[in-house]
Amino acid sequence: MKLEPFLDGLSFGEGPRWHDGRLWYSDFYVHQVRRVDEAGRAETVVEVPGRPSGLGWRPDGTLLIVSMTDRRLMRFADGKLSVEAELSALAPAPCNDMVVDGKGRAYVGNFGYDRHAGEQPRTTCLIRVDPDRSVREAASGLMFPNGTVITPDGRTMIVGETFAHRLTAFDVAADGTLGNARLWAAIDGCYPDGICLDAEGAIWVSDPFGRRVLRVLEGGRITHSVDLAPRGAYACMLGGQDRRTLYVVTNSGSGPAMAGKRDGRIETMRVDVPGAGWP
Repeated sequence: MKLEPFLDGLSFGEGPRWHDGRLWYSDFYVHQVRRVDEAGRAETVVEVPGRPSGLGWRPDGTLLIVSMTDRRLMRFADGKLSVEAELSALAPAPCNDMVVDGKGRAYVGNFGYDRHAGEQPRTTCLIRVDPDRSVREAASGLMFPNGTVITPDGRTMIVGETFAHRLTAFDVAADGTLGNARLWAAIDGCYPDGICLDAEGAIWVSDPFGRRVLRVLEGGRITHSVDLAPRGAYACMLGGQDRRTLYVVTNSGSGPAMAGKRDGRIETMRVDVPGAGWP
């Protein structure tokens, strides 16, 4: 399996999502949420001064956007960007990825510490924002919670813990409460970043430091490993009209040094099993 070029010139892409017939994504250092059709025609949707990351939609079509540096959840509706929720009371460091479930509840991750400033690693929480704009801790003790997916039945959430080299699962109660935390897969040497779920229950995992993208089954068996060296994979999404195109966001590196570069790309390959669940 091999990735093919699709779109280049990004500063640092994140949060790819297939929605309404197009791939939506955040481009960190130019502070933009963008979307691109299957022909590669891209356009800017909205500019987010606090640096956009995770994306998701409520059932009414409202776009939710994680604003990293000011630790906010933003909403974009009717052409207007506004603050949906303040997250700084629970997020001690920049926020990152997010999944929005079928009832419009947003689950937002955060770094937990400033790794680029040399702070010591520490665990943090996953934050839940409900449609009534209430904010609460959804889960704790996570090491750099990042990519997150929810199964099609809405009953299981899986979170990538980047610097713990694992995927962690939770049961999702009817009211959105998370419980029964358990190991879904330990992946030695892998640093899970963005992830997406397929219809067989496998998870595609972006591994930026391993410079690869993996397809992993519950329990940790790897069915596919695609080498991207010398580039790293930072996020992925199954999209296209049949949900069988894997879009992989890649770059030559990460961190503030990338702000002045345009090394980011979106690359693609066709897969056998279509995407499923959320996002």
